[in-house]
Amino acid sequence: MADRAPQASEASEAPKTAAVADKSPSPKSSPQPSSPISPTQAQQIGGGTNVGILPAEHWTTQVHNYDDADADADSTLGSEAGSSTASITSSILAYRTIYGRTYHSERGNALYWALNDERHSEAMDIVHHVITISTDGKLFFAPVSKDITKVLDIGTGTGIWAIDFADEFPNTEVIGTDISPIQPSWVPPNVKFEIEDCAGPWTFSARSIDYVHMRWMLGSIPDWDDLFRQAYRTLKPGGWLESLEPSPYMESDDGSILDTDAMGQWGKIFVEGGRTIGRPFTVVPDGLQRKAMETAGFVDIHEVNFKTPIGGWPKDPNQKEIGRYAQLASEQDTEGYIMLIANTLGWRREEILVYVAQLRREIRSGKYHGFYRQKVVWGRKPE
Repeated sequence: MADRAPQASEASEAPKTAAVADKSPSPKSSPQPSSPISPTQAQQIGGGTNVGILPAEHWTTQVHNYDDADADADSTLGSEAGSSTASITSSILAYRTIYGRTYHSERGNALYWALNDERHSEAMDIVHHVITISTDGKLFFAPVSKDITKVLDIGTGTGIWAIDFADEFPNTEVIGTDISPIQPSWVPPNVKFEIEDCAGPWTFSARSIDYVHMRWMLGSIPDWDDLFRQAYRTLKPGGWLESLEPSPYMESDDGSILDTDAMGQWGKIFVEGGRTIGRPFTVVPDGLQRKAMETAGFVDIHEVNFKTPIGGWPKDPNQKEIGRYAQLASEQDTEGYIMLIANTLGWRREEILVYVAQLRREIRSGKYHGFYRQKVVWGRKPE
């Protein structure tokens, strides 16, 4: 655990273990998609033309040009891929259900695209592990001191970060907030969880918090400037805000992912869905974290960027481990990540399932050297 912020020269680079390993793969042949993409469009796509989101029915007519043996070439995950507090009212527990899976209830204006059931919660706990090993075990980058008294974890999810932080800071009160009561009841004595929609007015007193932490809030925040203004108001002078967000896009440095591949379409689907619900997924590509911090009045703003490989394709052992856990997080509940967004765009259940199956084939094949970007930004409220 580092007790200092990286210097300016460090902030522009990824952590040493977080850079995707260099590789020189043989280019894979460009797939020839079938209807509804025409041969002319396919030729343009194969030549590098940037296309938008493909229609949902594309995936039910797509002809795959590699066999199932290729699909399982790097599937090292096996079958692994596969109590709320008493004060919570019954209205909060009236979850919204889509295709038998549960989401946050539709009460109020709170909206979140991911599921809140056990299967998806396990996937998000794996994501926490991916982030932890990607950052050399750091739970945070802001230079918070050991004598801080009160910490706020916004969008705490399963509460795993709040619990880990509380273990490291036993004399600090850690409060995790979320719109769904999915956190465990057995937690360290200095942790508590509260139901609150961070996209609405915060209930915490001004100048009462030493450190505000939030991560993976993309697709749930309609106004990032307002979110960070509320964090600024809540923080004590000299307190720190830290935000970690992923990009929705699956990319490759060697051209192994095409726009027409399922991995190439993943981010496009989320970006279009975000426009539909009025909550952007382009937090990292648009630089919203730094912009919102500057607008709110934060100073000493630093950032760290790193790439998270997807699958066991990297040659570097550490990156290979990260990639396999990222694959495990994806395969734990691939459908759960995309189901509500695709449903919002009018996709039928069978179209979602066929797309998800194709995405898994590509990740498992080892031919697609994909990664997604993550960015950590932290800033200080002036004294």
